[in-house]
Amino acid sequence: MITPALYEACTRLLAEVLGSPGAADGRMDRFFRSQTRLGPKERGAIAETVYGSLRHHRLLCALAETSEPRAVIAAWLAAFEGYAARQLASLGVPHPEALVARARADRALLPFAVKNSLPDWLAARLHALLPSSEVQAAADALLAPAPLDVRANTLKTDRTPLQQAFAAAGHDLQPTPLSPWGLRRLSRASLFRTDAFASGQFEVQDEGSQLIAPLLEPRRGERIVDYCAGAGGKTLHLSALLANTGTLYAFDTSQKRLDRLRERAARAGCDNIRIQTLGAGHDGRIKRLYGKIDRVLVDAPCSGTGTLRRSPDAKWRLAEARIATLSHEARDILNQAARLVRPGGRLVYATCSLLPEENEDVITDFLAEHGDYTALNAAEILTRRGIALPPRTPDEGPGLRLWPHRHGTDGFFAQVLQRS
Repeated sequence: MITPALYEACTRLLAEVLGSPGAADGRMDRFFRSQTRLGPKERGAIAETVYGSLRHHRLLCALAETSEPRAVIAAWLAAFEGYAARQLASLGVPHPEALVARARADRALLPFAVKNSLPDWLAARLHALLPSSEVQAAADALLAPAPLDVRANTLKTDRTPLQQAFAAAGHDLQPTPLSPWGLRRLSRASLFRTDAFASGQFEVQDEGSQLIAPLLEPRRGERIVDYCAGAGGKTLHLSALLANTGTLYAFDTSQKRLDRLRERAARAGCDNIRIQTLGAGHDGRIKRLYGKIDRVLVDAPCSGTGTLRRSPDAKWRLAEARIATLSHEARDILNQAARLVRPGGRLVYATCSLLPEENEDVITDFLAEHGDYTALNAAEILTRRGIALPPRTPDEGPGLRLWPHRHGTDGFFAQVLQRS
């Protein structure tokens, strides 16, 4: 039950998230650090309410007939928590009877983008990208909270003993259907307090993300570059696939993200990672590696439209006009990274975007400009690695295309490119 004090806290936090350019999770962390009197249950109630309000924000604004955060929170309580007019009135909500009536009315008559809480431009993209029979399922999947997926760190354990360790600690996790390293928990859990986390036996990583590193098919002793390493989820997976051999370069322009990678690598026991911060634009320091790297991963910065289950606030911060800029940046990054690949080497381009402008269109232009590269079939590579995907649809090319409603993962795209 939301008390008046928690209602005020939810309202304040929602306003801060919507008024900030940063991601919601970072804003929430700072908010909770400043609210030392809140207990775990209170923090959980606030987080669930605010994330729900972000996830369904457009619908809630329509029900509340305003975007004012206090009214949006009230609409969430009425529409998704079943609050009656009397309960809303006790929180100081004006005209609660009318709000409850709107919240319980049939939403079938609302426009598609409104009832599914999508920006108009993104709703239009779903209709253009998918068969009509799948559009609603895709919208539903993007609205649903994502499960908690972890990847067993094979430098220290395997999936089965890790699952048993979680069970002994009171956490029920089940094997992921696609990734042979993954475990999944549908309900919220604090796995970071377990011995398995402290000893580096797992990393939190969406199952879809766990399918990217295997596309490089790394071999022990090779030199590999993760060109946009970020905080290092895929870097750590590559290190495990290399069995801690060879040399794994982790490049990124963000020192903060790479500092996080350094911490994670130490806990995971990854000793073959060389971390380097790149300057903006073309960084001359990597010229010494041109044509010498066996395999390169480009996990390009993108719109993140495939991760809206985890970051529902992103859809309200992303403008359609930004897509063209991101696509241009991705092309530039891919061209830079391609210089690193030795003849006969492999380049993998990946995003967590659903949009062709950031995916297939980038690859089409790259192949037109680089005659020494050939696109390989991603599904065949994963099959060789023991990863069986569901039957492919006619609209899929040689790249890997993951959709939340089809695969139960975040949305991902990846294309494997072989240099002659």
